[in-house]
Amino acid sequence: MRRFLSLMLLCLWSLSDWSLAAEPAASPVTLIRSAKSGAWSDAATWDGGQVPGHGVKVQVRPGHTVTYDVQAPEALVIRSLFVAGTVSFATDKSTQLNVGLIKIEATDSTDEEGFDCDMHLEASDPKAPKASLLVGTPNRPVAANAKALIRLTYVPGMNKESCPAIVCCAGRMDFHGASLNRTWVKLGATASKGAKDVTLAEPVTGWKVGDRVLVTATLPGEYKKERTTEPRTITAIEDTRLSFDEPLEYEHQGDGEFRGEVANLSRNVIVESADPDGERGHTMYHRHSAGSIGYAEFRHLGKKGVLGRYSLHFHLVGSTMRGSSVIGASIWDSHNRWLTIHGTNHLVVRDCVGYRSLGHGFFMEDGTEVYNVLDRNLAVEAYATKKLPKQVLPFDQNDGAGFWWANSLNTFTRNVAAANDQYGFRYEATQTSALKLDMAVLQPDGSEKVVDIRTLPFVRFEDNEVHSNHGLYGINLGEGVNYVGPDARHPFVVRNTKIWNVHYGLRPQVPSLLVENMTIQSHYGVYHPNFDNHVYRNLTIRQTSTEPFNRGHDDLSLQHGAVTVDGLTLDNCRSGGMPLIQISDDNATSRAVSHFRGVKVVNWKDNSKQKAIVNLGGGPRPQPKTEKGVPIYLHDWFGPGRHAQVVSTRSPEYKAHPETYRAEPPLTGDESRVTEVSNIDFPQLLAPVDDLPPATVITHVTPRDGQLFVQGTCSDNGPVKRVLVNGQPAKATSENLATWEIALDPNGLSKIAAHGEDEAGNVERLPHAFAVNAP
Repeated sequence: MRRFLSLMLLCLWSLSDWSLAAEPAASPVTLIRSAKSGAWSDAATWDGGQVPGHGVKVQVRPGHTVTYDVQAPEALVIRSLFVAGTVSFATDKSTQLNVGLIKIEATDSTDEEGFDCDMHLEASDPKAPKASLLVGTPNRPVAANAKALIRLTYVPGMNKESCPAIVCCAGRMDFHGASLNRTWVKLGATASKGAKDVTLAEPVTGWKVGDRVLVTATLPGEYKKERTTEPRTITAIEDTRLSFDEPLEYEHQGDGEFRGEVANLSRNVIVESADPDGERGHTMYHRHSAGSIGYAEFRHLGKKGVLGRYSLHFHLVGSTMRGSSVIGASIWDSHNRWLTIHGTNHLVVRDCVGYRSLGHGFFMEDGTEVYNVLDRNLAVEAYATKKLPKQVLPFDQNDGAGFWWANSLNTFTRNVAAANDQYGFRYEATQTSALKLDMAVLQPDGSEKVVDIRTLPFVRFEDNEVHSNHGLYGINLGEGVNYVGPDARHPFVVRNTKIWNVHYGLRPQVPSLLVENMTIQSHYGVYHPNFDNHVYRNLTIRQTSTEPFNRGHDDLSLQHGAVTVDGLTLDNCRSGGMPLIQISDDNATSRAVSHFRGVKVVNWKDNSKQKAIVNLGGGPRPQPKTEKGVPIYLHDWFGPGRHAQVVSTRSPEYKAHPETYRAEPPLTGDESRVTEVSNIDFPQLLAPVDDLPPATVITHVTPRDGQLFVQGTCSDNGPVKRVLVNGQPAKATSENLATWEIALDPNGLSKIAAHGEDEAGNVERLPHAFAVNAP
């Protein structure tokens, strides 16, 4: 009777905030425990001499290692698998496991409930073996000629909000398949409509006939238009040419500066939902867990509309999983995001492909996440959906950003967001009377400090790209921050950015912003800006059809501070009577002013009478309310040292001395006038300092030829001088030691410790260190 009642209560809750009654089990469930280490298929491995069959619960006891060597038929479903020892998938043969729940936790419990995990709040003995699920390892991935498949299958009687699932509770969980040299690459030539092949910009290895790939949209992604990203199957590979099973329905741009991408979604280690139209599965790491992911595929996962049930989820692990990484993963057709980094620091996410997600794609959940590295990932078609119930940050509308975050103290490099619903990249942090954004954030010395997360700049935001969005924005920086941001010594820095074929290119709402080397080709260029200590260097705006350089806060026509633009090229803009550079009406602080130098106008297409380089904008026309207007200076416009000061005809400056100004088309328009001035300095608004030490993560330790090869990542906001591993300098394998490696002598080696030092003299005070067992 007691056992029957306990079964009736199984799976009544998942996270502590929820309670949902599960379907009662029809009859008691058989539990099979391991008797010793051995092969799953060997009856002697199990108590009672019986290999686990359909519908049973399985427990692998502590100290036992069971090799999963079975390719189970879909009709054979293990109800739940509790891993207290080790389950290691065979890497030299194909395997398949159909299962309702895998829980990796070093306990004797076989309860199918408690997804907060019994042990995740307390560190277990670091010397004790972890409960482990190993579907390949970094040093021994599943072989390329084999496939490991886990099909998460809903079993009646389980909690539909939490199952099916794979949950790692202070254990180790690894998924590693055969590697690809690149998981996605740029097109090498334009692919025509009707073509059955494409040319890649570089050769690829590890891609195979039969792999599922996608060719990203490159057509202008105006809101609610037809989606033009196209999935296909490879039928032939010859050098840089891929042939497909079906012709392309759209053209895909692959020449010149702006090119689409081809991404490979197929891997030989796969976690999927058995019934994508029914109860989907999810995966989750908890605090004090370990393990990493390399070249694995997560498909048809994520529970629609359920908080915490994502395709791949690092849940409140803090810094306890430093050293973990997600590299080369494919995450697609998700009903609840691709990868959620929640309350997690020092995670490395590189070379991943996300395709089709309900809600944001690569997502940082609660605003405390710092020192994570998102490098060379591709985000395609994150769809707008409903907000999640009881979500941590209520201002998030879950409206489809490829990359979304509320705390910027992270690294975003070489990422591309294509064809997403609303945003390519979105930084959002909106404080209200009910929600303060003062949060405990990890400091460089390992302590925590309560800070306003809106004041934290990027560690690095460089070489990112966004194109062909279906929604409104390319990059939206800080909508909702309410004028709060970092100071002039620690600005947001955005470098080497491409934004093309979107509606609004860049919406910079943060104060203290440095933008270097940005190209925008979109309907709008710099839109709805909060100009306050903004510096733009080498900015190119192309083919805008209305407003290349917007006034402060658009319809408010309100500017709060100074902006400098040093090198602005306006190329082939079709302004239709709108000025190329708009004047803001109101000077909110009496210190608002705009300085331009090196302005070039090329191939300007505007035959209207209102044609002007600098003028008031269109739309709502608020009457100036402040005592000062916002003058625009164009340095050296009339020659060296001879500057143009342009003002609005509605400004107090003009009204006080109209005789000082003159009309000079096409520089001025119907509501702007200019005068020549001298002795006006081009101001230096920002004084960046580098007082942030590097952040280093060891991602791989590989025995090879009698040595230990150590590889890792280093992130910093400036030039890195060196990375030292056990006191020895590592070799850079990419620019600025962003990736590095070193070979160590394992003899007598008991610990590996790595830290970075930058050119500014900052030394990492929290090295990544751990004990090792020499091979």
